[in-house]
Amino acid sequence: MKRFALIGAAGYIAPRHMRAIKDTGNELVSAYDINDSVGVIDSLSPQSEFFTEFERFYDHAWQLKRDPANALQYVSVCSPNYLHASHISAGLRLGCDVICEKPLVPTVSILENLALVERETGARVYNILQLRHHQAILSLKEKVAREARQQKYDVELTYITSRGKWYMESWKGDPRKSFGVATNIGVHFYDMLHFIFGNLQRNVVHFTSEYKAAGYLEYEKARVRWFLSIDANDLPDVVKGKKPTYRSITVDGEEMEFSEGFTDLHTISYQEILAGRGYGLEDARHCVETVEVIRSSVISAARDDESHPFLNTLSR
Repeated sequence: MKRFALIGAAGYIAPRHMRAIKDTGNELVSAYDINDSVGVIDSLSPQSEFFTEFERFYDHAWQLKRDPANALQYVSVCSPNYLHASHISAGLRLGCDVICEKPLVPTVSILENLALVERETGARVYNILQLRHHQAILSLKEKVAREARQQKYDVELTYITSRGKWYMESWKGDPRKSFGVATNIGVHFYDMLHFIFGNLQRNVVHFTSEYKAAGYLEYEKARVRWFLSIDANDLPDVVKGKKPTYRSITVDGEEMEFSEGFTDLHTISYQEILAGRGYGLEDARHCVETVEVIRSSVISAARDDESHPFLNTLSR
């Protein structure tokens, strides 16, 4: 049984980490969040200590470190995006391996700094890249690897996840803290595309705003038109008023079944990490580079063969 701490216990994604810790037979020893709305702990790890000040949380972890029988082995990070690097470094310096939500960090330079802290401490950082464990993604990756073809796959990625007015009032609506829509809701899709289709060769942004972004990515084996949005007005008529989320990936015009299979991906990620097969800093480098370029790119006019269909009809 491994002993875990969790940073960001009141966040949306934290219960999936708590569940993964429990379902892999491990123990959540302590948790921290500035928000005390963490009643979910009662149903998963009621014995866990809880702190609303980081200093007290860190001091408690440091005291545990003095006794090898009680020391923490892992720190899970679910805090706001802009705090990931600081919280990862803190966990490493406690002598713990760290499991961090996406996006790991916003820039390659910060990633390389974490690599330095890894070397200083001897501990490891693991990123939750859960789509790499989705069966539909694994099946497509195997298909692409089997097929010997000169022509690149034609891929269309559309992800619309409606968010209410609260979103822009929260840290997620502040690009200094979330790093914008493409990074916050898109980074794991960019990782997935790299995982399946190889290295990125071209990265063009056609549109970006507080609520949505669109562009074109060309990989070794695929040409990808992508569209991401948190605006319910962008939902297709077939789901508008019925579902708040629309997720579609087509490969050469064929829809990939991608609606199910998400529930247990965090638990699978934890199982792989605990078995020594987790995804580390270098695995995350490619998607970190991708979103860094997207955030800094000058908007380009979209060529017809590179333009996502939603680009001409979106609510701006």
